[in-house]
Amino acid sequence: MSWRTVVISSRCKLDLKMGCMVIRGEETARIYLDEIAILLIENPAVSLTGCLLEALIEKKIRVIFCDGKRSPLAELTPYHGSHDSSRKIRQQAAWDNDIKAMIWTDIVSEKIRKQTDFLDELELSSEASLLRSYLGQVELYDTTNREGHAAKVYFNGVFGMDFTRSEDNATNAALNYGYGIVLSAFNREVTACGYLTQLGIFHSNMFNHYNLSCDLMEPFRILVDRKVKEAGWQTFESEQKHALLNLLNDRVVINDTRQTVLNAIKLYTRSVFEAINDRDPSKINFYKL
Repeated sequence: MSWRTVVISSRCKLDLKMGCMVIRGEETARIYLDEIAILLIENPAVSLTGCLLEALIEKKIRVIFCDGKRSPLAELTPYHGSHDSSRKIRQQAAWDNDIKAMIWTDIVSEKIRKQTDFLDELELSSEASLLRSYLGQVELYDTTNREGHAAKVYFNGVFGMDFTRSEDNATNAALNYGYGIVLSAFNREVTACGYLTQLGIFHSNMFNHYNLSCDLMEPFRILVDRKVKEAGWQTFESEQKHALLNLLNDRVVINDTRQTVLNAIKLYTRSVFEAINDRDPSKINFYKL
């Protein structure tokens, strides 16, 4: 089972040899492809061979390319993630609006529930109480936008009354980077299951290539929020980015077992697809801390 997140920061050449990714820089190193879940190319000066790219795709390894500022810029996404992807895509396009509404309502409710739990841990009782009241008001497809109201109360409680998500600061940079890493992990699982990331349950932005992944990841955003709040970074450089990458190796509980966040994403994503296809929201497996 793949589990490693590999970060390539220095200029080098990446090649394939006997099932390994060979890193040729000042020194030469090898990593078995079967161990790699995510490959992050931080340095634009890194070169990759076509043979390695083909193997990375076959192994369903998520490859993220960064820009000159070492921020995620693009991903390597295969055309086919499953042997029956054509059937899955037709199935996805035909998902009934009623079941999508129920699934989305459960996902939004779980997100608000986890935000409430975090506020309780921070001893922000009034904010937590307000979010708890929102939970009882969530309607199908969240038509009254309880998620949006909860987000404002939540972020102001966690990061201060003057905080806004539009500010250019270290906190927002860390949140955006962490969300990007989690989103990439969801893209990997959606594609591996044979579905299209573009066709969402709720999100439907014509310019968003990852509508479905954005839907699925909502309850996992709080894991990023926790790490950023606990760290309290005043700057956001390579050290902080690598710390956020390690979030995928943290442990949570899902299906009554402790799993890495990366594996929990896999189990949860597949449970959502099963819930939609079987028209049974109770089949969704959410994680616990």
